[in-house]
Amino acid sequence: MAVSLRDCLSLAAAPVCALLALVTFATLQLPLCSALPGAVPIDGMALMYALMSLFHLPPWLVRAARSRT
Repeated sequence: MAVSLRDCLSLAAAPVCALLALVTFATLQLPLCSALPGAVPIDGMALMYALMSLFHLPPWLVRAARSRT
């Protein structure tokens, strides 16, 4: 099965976005007080990267479905 550049780029987007979300969340500087402004200690950039990785997940799902047949 020949793999095109488009296929490689579409498969690379989800892991890269997930990695960026993890790095952004890991480097998040949380205050040492107990009064956090939100219920989830995640900033906007980490949330954006996590959502981007979810939006770029369909090529992986298509590939997994093709490999089962």
